[in-house]
Amino acid sequence: MTMQDATDPYALFNHWFEAARLSEPSDPNAMSLATATPEGAPSVRIVLLKRVDARGFSFYTNGDSRKGAELRANPRAALGFHWKSIHRQVRIEGPVAELPPEDADDYFAHRPRMSQIGAWASRQSRPLSSRDELLDLARKYEEQFPNQVPRPPYWTGFVLTPLCIEFWQAADYRLHDRFVFHLTPPATWTKQRLFP
Repeated sequence: MTMQDATDPYALFNHWFEAARLSEPSDPNAMSLATATPEGAPSVRIVLLKRVDARGFSFYTNGDSRKGAELRANPRAALGFHWKSIHRQVRIEGPVAELPPEDADDYFAHRPRMSQIGAWASRQSRPLSSRDELLDLARKYEEQFPNQVPRPPYWTGFVLTPLCIEFWQAADYRLHDRFVFHLTPPATWTKQRLFP
């Protein structure tokens, strides 16, 4: 599937994502997540894409973290994928909503046990006095939850529903190929070629 022929940005994304899964040395699902405060102060960090479906692009995090607070206060965000091995980028923008608790429960239940413990131990984005403090908290929760580890009440998922998805493919002499899809209500995608 080529960008020029594509009419469905989800299908094109899935095609590119599969190519990235085969070529990227690690974490092809790593994406930049850009958020902003209500006043417009931006911040960006890397998170992991966990699902793409009709709702959009989903990821999970500590809802009490800086990104969680910003997503709740200003529920719009942008995502960026860069797959260096195949010389491709994808940018996605749109509104963000919190996923239902059942989604977070289901995903959390399938995480490795120590990742579950880590979610309890980390007061994400808050000051930490030393690494020992973090490790002590992890040991505490290992003892507290010797069997099944419940999902922390602050650990949640978000989904970004795209209003635009941009695809960029490197070419010689910086004459790159670049297309953007815009969602036109109720559910029609329009495509435009852009200058690189």
